[in-house]
Amino acid sequence: MWLLIVGGALYLYFFERDYVQSELQGAFSTSMVVGSIVYILLGSFRAFTLVPATFLLLVGLPFFPPLWLLIITMAAVVVSSSICYFFAEALHMDEFFERKHPKQIRKLKDLLQRYQLPIIIGWSFMMFLPTDLICYVCGTLRINFTKFIVGVVIGEGSVYAIYIYAADYFLRG
Repeated sequence: MWLLIVGGALYLYFFERDYVQSELQGAFSTSMVVGSIVYILLGSFRAFTLVPATFLLLVGLPFFPPLWLLIITMAAVVVSSSICYFFAEALHMDEFFERKHPKQIRKLKDLLQRYQLPIIIGWSFMMFLPTDLICYVCGTLRINFTKFIVGVVIGEGSVYAIYIYAADYFLRG
């Protein structure tokens, strides 16, 4: 399903870009603030869906300047990661992940007890690993919140900066 959505979005972006941009810019032209708020809200509620933030970032690329896109993406990441951290048990993420990956969760918990910040940064940087999983584990282990959120911001901020500026260079360059 996601491949179809991404494929369709890429088709529109590369072959119908002018039409899509004119339509969407008309919608966003009312205010960059409104577009940014909508983007942050969608990114924040992503925690409830476990959809990777990269999909939203791809949608935002044509509409926001690179630095602003990085700022609002990281704001959404901080909110959604905090939701996962503080509400991991209430959202029953513990049951979902422990049922699906019991050995990996146990190993991750053991590693986190010893190497908290490097594990959080490294995990957050690796986009093929679900960041929501590390947020859940940190929340259930009650890892220091400041250390946790700094690790997520460094890891995801680095990889999203690379994505945003590389995409900007290649698409607008």
